[in-house]
Amino acid sequence: MPPSVLVPLAEGFEEIEAVTPIDLLRRAGAEVTIAALTDELLVTGRNGITIRADVSLGSVADETYDCLLIPGGPGVRHLRADLRVRACVLSHASRVSWIGAICAAPTVLLDAGLLTGRRYTAHPSVAAELPQIDPTQRVIVDGRLITSRGAGTALDFALVLVEKLFSLDKSAEIARSICT
Repeated sequence: MPPSVLVPLAEGFEEIEAVTPIDLLRRAGAEVTIAALTDELLVTGRNGITIRADVSLGSVADETYDCLLIPGGPGVRHLRADLRVRACVLSHASRVSWIGAICAAPTVLLDAGLLTGRRYTAHPSVAAELPQIDPTQRVIVDGRLITSRGAGTALDFALVLVEKLFSLDKSAEIARSICT
């Protein structure tokens, strides 16, 4: 059975940070479910690109996935304000699922209390809230948490997700197939 991944999308998400990992994970064979925060399945990113989600978050919030993937961008404020997202993060953390967060999305992990004593990175724009950001790393894996800095590190982030959900060999295969 292939790994399952849940990607909650909010208006204003950073397109590269969502689409790149979704694309590479699907290339690897993961079952990726894109969930809109609202019942409206068309979700528009920060740069005006609209993605059609597969489901609404409400319809899958109680399900368990092998990975919860949280893209960043200005839409993170909507993720942080939605108590279902926090419950989903905590549920996945308690079930020892992988949790990936990129750009400003590690603030969602902060709100859920998951960053205490952990190594992580994030976008410099959230450094005031996340003073322990490691600015020297593009991607950091600490336990089952995977964090990354931003749009420019989305490919690295996606390949690490493939590695953790599949294998290093599968990640290398995907990297070769896209000429990294």
